[in-house]
Amino acid sequence: MNMSAVPISEPEASKAADPGEDWSIQEILNAGWQEADLDWERTTVLALDALGRDDIAGAKDEFGKALRLARENFEPIDPRLGTSLANYGVALALAGDGNDLQPLVQNALQTWRASPPWIAKLTAPRSARSSMFHLRMEALHRETYRARWRQRWQEIAEEAIARLQAVTDTLGSGDSPDLDAPAGTMLATWRRERPAMLNDTRKLLAARLLLLV
Repeated sequence: MNMSAVPISEPEASKAADPGEDWSIQEILNAGWQEADLDWERTTVLALDALGRDDIAGAKDEFGKALRLARENFEPIDPRLGTSLANYGVALALAGDGNDLQPLVQNALQTWRASPPWIAKLTAPRSARSSMFHLRMEALHRETYRARWRQRWQEIAEEAIARLQAVTDTLGSGDSPDLDAPAGTMLATWRRERPAMLNDTRKLLAARLLLLV
């Protein structure tokens, strides 16, 4: 995956999905992203925003759009697809149709478990520090730097897998899982912790932090 990334530009007008972020097509392409990467992120944020306002129908529609984006544009082992599968299942259940929740969550779990080859292709983000000294040190210890990121990426994936496994176990036992996710808190966490650059880590972190279970 492309290692280049770009800093956030000052927005001319805030986006409805994420005030404070505004990316040009050229910035997206320069970062090695495609429009679908950002569209998925923003659509999922819109879904969570709707859920936080108790607009279940609106949330279901947006989660459905995010799932279609993931299916049409991402690899079958992309964890963002797994997140969309689970989120759509939860949205259906909240709308009164829980029949597909278990298979969708199981598919989400399988997708996340299959994601190591996708994660292995991630590129560690470049240091934000631009001095020649820091750049030389980063180049000299690049493998150590990457190993630390690999460990962090693995931890992110393990967190998501554990949450999906817990829901799968609950459904398998015949019990009903707690689907009352604090959407507002999730959005606040995402906006606080998302990387300020379009890079590979942001894709994985979005899949984890925007996971509704």
